[in-house]
Amino acid sequence: MAGTLKIQYVKSTIGYRKDQRDTIRSLGFRKLNQIVERPDTKVFRGMIHKVRHLVRVTEEDVSPS
Repeated sequence: MAGTLKIQYVKSTIGYRKDQRDTIRSLGFRKLNQIVERPDTKVFRGMIHKVRHLVRVTEEDVSPS
């Protein structure tokens, strides 16, 4: 896997389990609708999978220049 993932936090964690709130925080989110970029690795894919109902993901390929 190469490239980066653009992740947008689109739904609040209110009413969800603490481990899901912690995962959102670990991804680097502080505010709703915030967008962060993370490397496309298995670790981040697993974190995103855990909170997939709370985020929106866009893949970006790194093309050689």
